[in-house]
Amino acid sequence: MVDQYDVIDKHTQSGLDLVERYIKFVKERTEIEQNYAKQLRNLTKKYTKRGGKDEQDCKYSNYASFQDILKELNDYAGQRELIAENMVEKICNDLSRNVQDLKQERKTFLSDVKKAQQTLESSFKHLETTKKRFAKEWAEVEKANQHVEKIENDMSATKIDVEKAKQSALGRTRTAEECRNDYAAELQKYNKDQNSFYYVEIPLIYNKLQDLDERRIRRLAEGYCQFSDMEKKVFPIISRCLEGISAAGTKVDEKQDSLIFIEQHKSGFERPADLEFEDYSHGIKPANSENTLNPPKLRPKLWPFKKIKQPAAEPDFSHLPPEQRKKKLQRKIEHINKDLQKEQDQSDALEKMKGVYEQNPQMGDPSSLEPQITETSQRIGQLRGELAKYETWLSEAGGGDECSVPINNNIQHSATTTDPSQNLYAEFDEFEDVESSFGQCTALYTFQGNSEGTISITEGELLTIMEEDKGDGWMRVLKANKEEGYIPSSYVQLTS
Repeated sequence: MVDQYDVIDKHTQSGLDLVERYIKFVKERTEIEQNYAKQLRNLTKKYTKRGGKDEQDCKYSNYASFQDILKELNDYAGQRELIAENMVEKICNDLSRNVQDLKQERKTFLSDVKKAQQTLESSFKHLETTKKRFAKEWAEVEKANQHVEKIENDMSATKIDVEKAKQSALGRTRTAEECRNDYAAELQKYNKDQNSFYYVEIPLIYNKLQDLDERRIRRLAEGYCQFSDMEKKVFPIISRCLEGISAAGTKVDEKQDSLIFIEQHKSGFERPADLEFEDYSHGIKPANSENTLNPPKLRPKLWPFKKIKQPAAEPDFSHLPPEQRKKKLQRKIEHINKDLQKEQDQSDALEKMKGVYEQNPQMGDPSSLEPQITETSQRIGQLRGELAKYETWLSEAGGGDECSVPINNNIQHSATTTDPSQNLYAEFDEFEDVESSFGQCTALYTFQGNSEGTISITEGELLTIMEEDKGDGWMRVLKANKEEGYIPSSYVQLTS
């Protein structure tokens, strides 16, 4: 049993080495996943359209579907990152902690084996010492007895010499008997220690080492299963990403794209009329250099194939074909209306703040707001002038009132309507920027927000979107209990 100590030592160490090899293997696998996800994100970022002409192209379903595919691929990359994170936490970190504990236990058990073995060896050495002493003393007894016998047979020996030899032999015998008893006691003790060593202590320690090795094997087997489970858990979301890519392909409508292109670029020009026949057989002569009052009609090129020099851009867009001019004017009016509404809101806020200052001078000087109020009023006047100008041009182009948005021209003065009994700071709250939301969404899956800045959500939970996905696979949401944080974009579905 003890002779297998080296074998057990080597076997248990080999098992721990296997766990560490597996941990290293999983770490390298997570690095592959992270690099793969990073490359996918860079790829989607490279091909994602960003503003300007790209936004116009996204009106076409085949362009928009490609952007949808990139978004789904970005979400897919997020799931690969999640797989890597879970593998590091659930497999690498857990197994590393477990293997350290097992190493410490194994060291303790092997040390106990050596201590027990040393104790038994010490007992055996003591037994051997006692045995040698007993053998030596018994040999002395035999010599003493032989000497007594020799003295008794010696005729010249006196009675005193004989008695003295007998007393010496008797003393040696008593000492030998004591050594014999000591040897018998040590032998009994050693046999007891030996039985305890082979039948109790060593089996107990080896059983503990067996249990340790079996626990190592069981935990390693769980790590093998987790290697697959980590990926299985995100299969539903990955499947949704792949389904989204397929759906993006089915949403492409070539007929609708053609209609959008035609509608966007149709000029509104009338088709050219048929050319008249000029009959030269009735004496109609072509004009010469002397007759320039009535020049002959030149045959123009067919209009679809005629190269048109791009005219210089005009403020009223008169250089554009009628339909395109009208659309351009409508978009310009929409833009001016938005700017005008923004300036109007700014003016209202300044007037309201001025009223608060007038009622509560300790909060500020009302006259300090006059330059801002004047500047805002000037910008409002300029924008209204531009709006009237573009609406006139739109009317000339045949646009009518298609895009005119009424603006409230009456500035509300909070100083005349403020209730003095209201809390002063409550009025200032009205001027603070309130963070707007981007709609609502429903959680498709449960997510545990363990990292800093993330929150946990449960399947079916209704959430308010506070910050949309900016291409990194995460969005910020607000829960019903006012808890706010980031979650994976692919875990939710927008609520219409």
